[in-house]
Amino acid sequence: MKLTFVPEKVHFDEKGLVPAIVQDAVTKEVLTLAYMNKESLALTIEKGETWFYSRSRQELWHKGATSGNTQKVVSLHYDCDQDAILVQVYPTGPACHTGEYSCFSEIEPKHLGILTQLEELIKEREQKRPEGSYTTYLFEKGIDKILKKVGEEAAEVIIAAKNGSHDELRYETADLLFHLLVLLRESKLPLDEVLKELASRYKK
Repeated sequence: MKLTFVPEKVHFDEKGLVPAIVQDAVTKEVLTLAYMNKESLALTIEKGETWFYSRSRQELWHKGATSGNTQKVVSLHYDCDQDAILVQVYPTGPACHTGEYSCFSEIEPKHLGILTQLEELIKEREQKRPEGSYTTYLFEKGIDKILKKVGEEAAEVIIAAKNGSHDELRYETADLLFHLLVLLRESKLPLDEVLKELASRYKK
């Protein structure tokens, strides 16, 4: 976890709270707005997962304690006035109680979030191996089958591009991205590492 502030310098309001904006560390989408007090902030730093203070229940709240949709904290920052916190996380499942990826899911564009959701779904498929799942089939067949599918889908993307069909290219690119995510999971390489590599190249 990366801290870019001194916790003792956070300015809590008259109720002892500070707003915490939770952001997906990969897609940069805002997931939710919650509140922290000194204790929940300390727990967040200590445990490496988000802890908040529920104003309605007036108690500490460990995100995902009952649902399993925890949020692994990547970094914590405060704003220029030190009276708001930005919490960047790796979410495990939806952030919203409605089951949506984000509490602000009506805001467009939101499509980048599907990569995180799909990566989590593929991870779940690998671990649980549900019967009848195509993803289960790929993992059970192993790396050679997955590599073959990546190659086939890459070829389909090339053909679609040569054909000049946007519909065909969109469909085949989606297939390729899915199989690449399966390959990354099989290779135990998080998507975030790939995105960091892209970001490092962009900065150069």
